[in-house]
Amino acid sequence: MSGKPAEVSDADRRAHTAIVDSEDAPSRYGERPITEVAVGVLVDAGGRFLLTSRPAGKVYAGYWEFPGGKVEAGETVEDALRRELHEEIGITIGPAQPWHTLMMDYPHARVRLNFCKVFEWRGEFEMREGQHMAWEQLPVQSVPVLPGTIPVLEWFAQERAFAGATHRG
Repeated sequence: MSGKPAEVSDADRRAHTAIVDSEDAPSRYGERPITEVAVGVLVDAGGRFLLTSRPAGKVYAGYWEFPGGKVEAGETVEDALRRELHEEIGITIGPAQPWHTLMMDYPHARVRLNFCKVFEWRGEFEMREGQHMAWEQLPVQSVPVLPGTIPVLEWFAQERAFAGATHRG
């Protein structure tokens, strides 16, 4: 048996990804640790929000998501978000406002997504991992959208009294 994970198609990933009610809920993929992730929901003065594409070489490459990354040992969610957004997209954020938390059970990982809204930042956006960026509104035009992004779009729809599909595809 090799240490390399089995290849999983995008269709299988979509079909086998689940929103989990709590960290105590059993995983479809066996027991595994929960990875804490800090996610930035950057909102500009016009109400648009920033999505970035996942870079080549990563799981779900090309899928659109809100930027962020893993919380390292000893970091708060805001510390991790500040570090990740500087490393990935070249900006320095102002205050991060905790918004929602979501558990996702992906085939490759079980993650707790800690979504924080960010309304202030400094610096020019620089896609340092070869990803793309798009300022979006509902319905989102960038496709495909990462499964963990879809609930966020639904939260935006509720806040903004938006009726209809939140994204294409």
